[in-house]
Amino acid sequence: MTPIRIAILGSGLFVRDAHLPALHTLPDAFEPVAIYSRNAETAQALAASLPGKVEVYTDLAALLARTDIEAVDVVLPINDQPSAVTAALQAGKHVISEKPVAPDVRTGRQLLHTASELTAHSGKIWSVAENWRYEPAYHAAAEAISQGVIGQPLQLNWATSSAVTPQNKYYHTAWRRDNTFPGGFLLDGGVHNIAVMRVVLGEIESVSAFVTQVRPDLPPADTLSATFRFDSGAFGTWTVSFAAGLPWETPMQILGTSGALRISNRQLEVFSGDPAQPHSQPFAINNVEAELADFARVIHGAPLHNTPEQALQDVAVIEAMLESARTGCTVQPERIIGA
Repeated sequence: MTPIRIAILGSGLFVRDAHLPALHTLPDAFEPVAIYSRNAETAQALAASLPGKVEVYTDLAALLARTDIEAVDVVLPINDQPSAVTAALQAGKHVISEKPVAPDVRTGRQLLHTASELTAHSGKIWSVAENWRYEPAYHAAAEAISQGVIGQPLQLNWATSSAVTPQNKYYHTAWRRDNTFPGGFLLDGGVHNIAVMRVVLGEIESVSAFVTQVRPDLPPADTLSATFRFDSGAFGTWTVSFAAGLPWETPMQILGTSGALRISNRQLEVFSGDPAQPHSQPFAINNVEAELADFARVIHGAPLHNTPEQALQDVAVIEAMLESARTGCTVQPERIIGA
């Protein structure tokens, strides 16, 4: 099958560190032919690392006018993504765009409405690149729970952290710290956690949260502590801080009436029967490669798994947590899935 001719929109760290390496491993699926960036120098450097002829553009409209480009991979700042997705769909391209799908639910709903009209007319597809949804450990945990391995799930507990200091390369991405979208790193990073908690235990019915900004250089907030209830009746607690980081791994833990699970992206441990002898299953991480490979399959007719609606539900949960912290009230996230 002829590789899909794809353009990359963006030339930042995650393009260099994740998307380009993944595309290198998928030469039968994709042929990169163009890169768009406002920074021509960084785009030229990335283009030189790719095989074949890769054109560099600083004019997005000129790139999208090319009829030989079939798909685009949108890896732009959060506030720039909705307009780029819309322009690409209007130009008749298949689209995969990075998470979060939008900076807030209102913008996301408008984008979904516009995209629905465009894709219904063109037959093109739009997938959101929530790479943690492609980590098999979380899906294996969901399957174990659905099979009753730990009985009825009662509680999920997860403490996460990542120190975004000047030593962290993402600290120096100016748009992540410019206070122009709700939640800052809590949104940009937090949607990953929400995505896989929903994979494992389903939809979140209500949330109550505290939020604060510990570090003045990480606006508008960098630390969150939340409790929530899933539709199933199970409870959850999630704490996250980007102001400082724990020096050890902190897997997700799920307690059930007859067992427990401990889940990281590299390993699933199942405690049932004899708790002294857990069953442990290791996993490899190739999530960006997996999401792009899935995008290619969807273009060729496979079902779409990583939908914009799923991605917007992740944003809705984070938005509800921020609203709960602002008001001091329990908040029900807007329903995009199962509304």
